[in-house]
Amino acid sequence: MEKIPMTRAGFAALDAELKSLKSVDRPAIIRAIAEAREHGDLSENAEYHSAREKQSFIEGRIKELESVISLANVIDPSTLSGPIKFGATVTIVDEDTDEEKTYQIVGEPEADLEKGLLNIKSPIARALIGKDAGDSIEVRTPGGEKSYEVLSIKYV
Repeated sequence: MEKIPMTRAGFAALDAELKSLKSVDRPAIIRAIAEAREHGDLSENAEYHSAREKQSFIEGRIKELESVISLANVIDPSTLSGPIKFGATVTIVDEDTDEEKTYQIVGEPEADLEKGLLNIKSPIARALIGKDAGDSIEVRTPGGEKSYEVLSIKYV
């Protein structure tokens, strides 16, 4: 299996979610299923079916997190420098609208565009890899071609 690049913060967040699912959510749903069973006929027991569905989701998420964590290649961006690569925090400006955006290039499991965490496999991140401050990039987006200029690169 291929290793999954991840920042230290991303790894810690996934690990915390896994621990919470195992120590809080799993025991709670087991109690909820036991309570629902006490209500009698399971074939018409909506609480029981709902609890079983939630248990299935929790168990699936636990398996997914365990798999991702086992394949994690934790990279500390503060030890890196130079052109843009995984872990870089990049400020870019849209050359058409002068709108500035700052993103950190992270692994797929920790990506969250609203928090400025850009998936390394995204078109913008792929275009940024290897570039330096002052370089321009062209990115094909669903809304058409976009041009950005790299303003700054930081490794935090």
